[in-house]
Amino acid sequence: MANEPAAPKTPSTNIRIERTYPTSAEEVWRLWTTSDGIESWWAPDGFTVEVRKLELRPGGELVYAMTATGSEQVEFMKGAGMPLTTEARKTFTELTQPTRIAYRSLIDFVPGVDPYQELTVVDLTPSGDSVRVVMTMEPLHDEVWTQRLVMGRENELNNLARVIDRQHAGMKRP
Repeated sequence: MANEPAAPKTPSTNIRIERTYPTSAEEVWRLWTTSDGIESWWAPDGFTVEVRKLELRPGGELVYAMTATGSEQVEFMKGAGMPLTTEARKTFTELTQPTRIAYRSLIDFVPGVDPYQELTVVDLTPSGDSVRVVMTMEPLHDEVWTQRLVMGRENELNNLARVIDRQHAGMKRP
């Protein structure tokens, strides 16, 4: 119909981010599926995360509060008309320990955009003394928010690397 608004323009291809970590798939699984693990690395720089609900089963929810704490992040959130703390919801669609985690994220925090779901699939592949992590994500509603998603996820995966490095450094002490 001529009077219906056009659908938001979305990039058409999924996004893939790959990292290799010097640890086991079981350790990455633990960091991705426990409250203390998630809180140790999940938030991008300048934010903190507090897990409020974690039901580790297909159809189960991960609910967490993400709070802007860094001055740049606080300024961005205020400038975008967004609260400093947002509650995020993810629904697990697949859990295969310790090789696959898949979830749908509720995207309900973008001013002026109706809520929708975004699928992320994380594959963990052991390789000797390390694990390859491949994160495949559906794009968001437009290029700007898709780029923000990618930057945030890359930052989170870098934070995961730092947590793993700290744990390994702690294990090497006499």
